[in-house]
Amino acid sequence: MNMIQECWLNLPVEDVQKSKTFFQSLGFSFQEDQSQGPHSAVMLVGSKPIVVMLFQREIFKNFIGGEISDPQKGNEILISIDAPNRETVVAQAQKARELGGTVFGEPSEIDGWMFGCGFSDLDGHKWNVLYMDQEKRSF
Repeated sequence: MNMIQECWLNLPVEDVQKSKTFFQSLGFSFQEDQSQGPHSAVMLVGSKPIVVMLFQREIFKNFIGGEISDPQKGNEILISIDAPNRETVVAQAQKARELGGTVFGEPSEIDGWMFGCGFSDLDGHKWNVLYMDQEKRSF
């Protein structure tokens, strides 16, 4: 019997509403009926969704019982999402920049079979957007 049924990623954010607007503008959806007031939001990632919980920093700090690492100085995680084509990668980088995010990896070819970019969201969490052409993959 498999006891694990779902997985959530939890991210501390400075302003839940600003982060929600940022991610909605990038095409992410939210499960409004699951939110727990103005201090959190339930963001869905992908067509087979993975849940990313956005929590106000103080709420998150209470959950972990310690300090929150500063994503401007280092990261514990890089969240990678796939894209259906190269154009989507370019559009996501451009949109993230327009919305106040920082593109740390311009859209480019990777290992001859991937095309990707990297951006930081409003709170400095790093995201990787990749188009993977499996037909060009050599292994």
